[in-house]
Formats: sequence, C-alpha cells, structure tokens
Amino acid sequence: MERPAWAPRSIDITVPSVSRMYDFYLGGSHNFEVDRKAARKAMEFMPGLPKIMQANRAFMRRAVRFAAGEGITQFLDIGSGIPTFGNVHEVAQAADPGARVVYVDHDPVAVAHSREVLRGNDRADVVAADLLGPRDILESPEVERLIDLTRPVALLLVAILHFVEDADEPYAAVAELREALAPGSMLVLTHASYEGVPLPSERAEGAVDVYRNARNPLIMRTREDIARFFEGYDMVEPGLVPMPRWRPETPVEDVDPFAFSGFAGVGRTR
Repeated sequence: MERPAWAPRSIDITVPSVSRMYDFYLGGSHNFEVDRKAARKAMEFMPGLPKIMQANRAFMRRAVRFAAGEGITQFLDIGSGIPTFGNVHEVAQAADPGARVVYVDHDPVAVAHSREVLRGNDRADVVAADLLGPRDILESPEVERLIDLTRPVALLLVAILHFVEDADEPYAAVAELREALAPGSMLVLTHASYEGVPLPSERAEGAVDVYRNARNPLIMRTREDIARFFEGYDMVEPGLVPMPRWRPETPVEDVDPFAFSGFAGVGRTR
C-alpha cells in the first residue's frame, strides 16, 4: 500500500482509525482504503452512519455558537479528529475573533492536519494527547498559552467517550477535567447509544462489532449512563436529548431518522 505524502511515517496505514473513518463518513479525503473498507462494512449494518456523524457536527456547531453567545471565549476540544469545514475554531472565531481554541487528539494524522489547518492562526493550536491523561492536556504548553483556567471554558467531548471502555475509567477522567474548570464553564458532549437507532439492536450490534474488530471498541451506553458524565454540572435546556432535538435551527421533522441515534447535551459548572 502506497503511503500518501500527508501521512506521518509513524502511523500504521494497515489498521483502521476511528478518526479517519469519521473523516470518510463526513466526505473528507484524509483516510486510507483500510478505513474506507471498515466504514463501508459498518454501514452494511447501519447505513445511516454518515447521518449520525453529520448530526454530531451540526450539534457541535450549535453548541459552540450557544457557548459563545453566553460569553465563553475559550474552547478545549478533546478527541477533535481530522479538521473538516465548520470546525470549532471557525465557528467560535466567527462569533468572536478573539476566541481561543485548543484541539486535542492522539491520532497522528488528526494532529498533523490540525497543525496544517491552524498555521498562521495564533489563537488556535493542537495538542497530541489522550483524554485519559487529563494532566498531560491541562499542563501542555498549548493549553497554558491559550487557555486561562481561571475563566470559563467550553470543554467539548463530542463523539469520543463511546470509544473509552469502563475499565479505563472515563468518568474519572471527565471529573478530573471538570475540577480544573472555572465556574460557568460548559461541557458539550455527544455519545452513541442503542436508544434512538431506527434498527433492531441486533442489527446495530453488527456495526459495533466492526469497530471492535478494528481494535476500536464502540461502547453503547444508556441515556442514564451518559447522564453520569454530567455530574457536577447543571444541564442547559433542553437537557440530554437526541442530537437534532438540542436547540434545533431547522424543523426536526425534516431530519433523517438515523440522526436521532445517541444523545447530546450541554452542562454548566456551578
């Protein structure tokens, strides 16, 4: 398999990556045949996967605009993936040119492309780190340069927590991040769930198995389990709901049924 010029030498291009599969679902070009093959296999079981990813991105943009409207000018996006049109820094800096954004990802392709996209933007940067190492993120030079933790921050965990198994203690990592945030900060979160999927769960499990076989376990939590990530936050109306139902800007009736798979919410620290 020929390695594209944009692919860092350190990555194994024979193994699928969830961030590159996500890029493929969104119509991006920074993915390999191994990613496309795994994504197409998952779509055999859940043909609406691209609609779910699009709903994630649309919710993220609405939530960033909401946070900016509430006066938040600092954004920390963990598990940010490969940059696509309408990413956090574009939305936030359109609302407030002084907004500061730090992306965090452990995928070398995502980090390399984020650096390229952000070249010349001195109010946005990227950190190569993992959600499970909150201190590595919070004490990184990029966060220390751009994020003032004594002031409110919007913490984005969009479509990331369902790739973290309970054994890796995701609740503890999210709580540690919350403890570092100033009062008035926000948590912006989406999470996959069998609830809302317009298919029998046995069929949806086929897509979950594709991720498991690609060494990327997809953990489908219940609404109750997802709500636990918001401990210590006051939920912003309308609470934890299917993605299209969070402060929609267009009629919900026009949305593809697959977009209602999983949940989205925004919480505010006290």
